[in-house]
Amino acid sequence: MSRRVWMALAVRGAVLQKPRGAFPHSTTGDAPTYPWTVEVANLRGPFSPEEVDAFLDDAVIPMRLATVGPTGWPLVVSLWFLRHGDEILAATRPTSTLVAFLTQEPKCGFEIAGDEPPYRGVRGRAEVIVDDHAGGPVLELLLTKYLGGTSSPLAQRLMADAADEVCLRLRPRSVVSWDFTRRMSGGTADPA
Repeated sequence: MSRRVWMALAVRGAVLQKPRGAFPHSTTGDAPTYPWTVEVANLRGPFSPEEVDAFLDDAVIPMRLATVGPTGWPLVVSLWFLRHGDEILAATRPTSTLVAFLTQEPKCGFEIAGDEPPYRGVRGRAEVIVDDHAGGPVLELLLTKYLGGTSSPLAQRLMADAADEVCLRLRPRSVVSWDFTRRMSGGTADPA
């Protein structure tokens, strides 16, 4: 996220506005874009806005996304993700239970954190738009990030159905970072 946007996030109750712009990785150039306004409750934790951006850009681990279904029980799903400007993007099948739940209630919790010490990461709450048109281009970007390209057998198998993918556009409302590096190395604890 840009410094201007993250600085707005740091002010309790700030309103973010994202201008219109073309989806830069669209192969056709006609993927939809959305003007949006999201009220953000807060940005907390030890990471600066630039460190949050760098962490999200460098992390090659799945994001855990949680939502609640119509029965009231939570659903937690791990998804590949990437940061695109002020959004966190993922791709999935349109027939997934996750898409059904997010269509009914477009809110989620998310966490991006490794499983190996020292523990550090980013978590938050977001509103989600299910984008029927950007799933294929986003899947291609995800395959490049996680597999190094689209030439592996797995990547080719996934790309064969790319036209049917949907993009999940997470628009964070609150973000919390944590870093237990000092605590776990015997130093004083960093705030979480």
